[in-house]
Amino acid sequence: MAASRFSSLLSRSVSAASLLRSIGNNSSRARGISRFSTATVFEEPMITPPVQVTYTQNLINGHFVDAASGKTFPTYDPRTGEVIAHVAEGDEEDVNRAVAAARKAFDEGPWPKMTPYERSRILLRFADLVEKHSEELAALETWDNGKPHEQAAKSELPMLVRLFHYYAGWADKIHGLTVPADGNYHVQTLHEPIGVAGQIIPWNFPLLMFAWKVGPALACGNTIVLKTAEQTPLTALYVANLFLEAGLPPGVLNVISGFDPTASAALASHMDVDKIAFTGSTKTGMIIQELAARSNLKPVTLELGGKSPFIIFDDADIDKAVELAHFALFFNQGQCCCAGSRTYVHEHIYDEFVEKAKARAVRRVVGDPFKKGIEQGPQIDSVQFQKVLGYIKSGIESNATLECGGDRIGNRGYFLQPTVFSNVQDDMLIAQDEIFGPVQSILKFKDINDVIRRANATRYGLAAGVFTGSLETANTMMRALKAGTVWINCFGVFDAAIPIGGYKMSGIGREKGIYSLNNYLQVKAVVSPLNNPAWL
Repeated sequence: MAASRFSSLLSRSVSAASLLRSIGNNSSRARGISRFSTATVFEEPMITPPVQVTYTQNLINGHFVDAASGKTFPTYDPRTGEVIAHVAEGDEEDVNRAVAAARKAFDEGPWPKMTPYERSRILLRFADLVEKHSEELAALETWDNGKPHEQAAKSELPMLVRLFHYYAGWADKIHGLTVPADGNYHVQTLHEPIGVAGQIIPWNFPLLMFAWKVGPALACGNTIVLKTAEQTPLTALYVANLFLEAGLPPGVLNVISGFDPTASAALASHMDVDKIAFTGSTKTGMIIQELAARSNLKPVTLELGGKSPFIIFDDADIDKAVELAHFALFFNQGQCCCAGSRTYVHEHIYDEFVEKAKARAVRRVVGDPFKKGIEQGPQIDSVQFQKVLGYIKSGIESNATLECGGDRIGNRGYFLQPTVFSNVQDDMLIAQDEIFGPVQSILKFKDINDVIRRANATRYGLAAGVFTGSLETANTMMRALKAGTVWINCFGVFDAAIPIGGYKMSGIGREKGIYSLNNYLQVKAVVSPLNNPAWL
């Protein structure tokens, strides 16, 4: 029933994606609109990934097992479109088994009864194991996702380790309060684990999203059923085994690979799941919230889409602003929910900025992500690839100026040229929708009031960036922008202690930092009478 409902609710999203794929496939203009070359580094054949695929089964109750149906599905190398491995396809029955294991581990197992210090030590042992296996993990992440290996190895794996160190440190610092009350009563609050947490992670940052979800849930003493993205299941299964090696009791962490209409729907609507956390598109997040509400009204944390403004004032250092705006948009192939995908530039410096932004995009090095010096790998899959081409066609038909890019690179895999549009207007599709690809839209603004109004005129509110030399401007903007994160003269700073989450349709709740603990705790008030107290 849940799967049927999920499929029905997804029908409009699927139709839109199909339309975009059709636009990309049928438009010769979308395939042949490149005006400028892009720095490419292609080697034939592609570099062989220095890692073996070891774990392809679901993890349930401490054991790697085949799907109940016996089905598998392929996960692909986005560099070539070729199959990497076949992975167990979990569905409702597998979710039921995983939830039963997590429920038993929470109600009867040792995990919630361990001292917080003992839980902390397991998290620290896991972090040490991740560090030990970081080379394999970085290679597997690049192979399954397509992101540059240098990015995975030098930025994301160290952050993964840091996140689990951070949450290990919180495990024995979670406590309630003593509350003064009117009358002769002793009042205290207990902060208790919420129970079985269902977690659904996306494909753009598989390991980091694993940490954002699993870290706080375990630190608070919960058990977990985690569903991977079907595009990138491999690294979550690998690190799940490291948790077993670190001494995590069976059933505390269960990992299911599968598809949204079956596995995600079953998890979100399960009556014995106490909480759901989801990162992904806004449309799917709305479905997850509805399924959670229609079942047992379980609380939901959502980290969803964005169309974040990156605002550059006329007192900015243009060269630095160009580089930062480029990073804000093109990082991770543009597949970042908080990407600075609306670049607002003051009219006094607009033309100079556009020329320099175009030149920087043309210099961007695209190629096999395993090769050193590569800045941009392929898009995740054919669906996203065609979707981005469809948005590029939309930008051209809306009379935005295509400054560079706009075409695919090569004839294998899902590589796209870094693309820059100027003369973009707020009502254009490329200025309203989350493209999730390497497409920079540059808009012109007149003054601070103009850009505040336009920056906030969106259904999203995940993040924003401001580049200015004025402290007064920075102070005004940080308060005026309706976004969960505002970066001033920087962008994409993701420290373990910095919370992230959205205003409006960009989500509910916060992840990372102290605020993330609230997602996995219940607050209980305990009241008892005091007879003849010495003081109140």
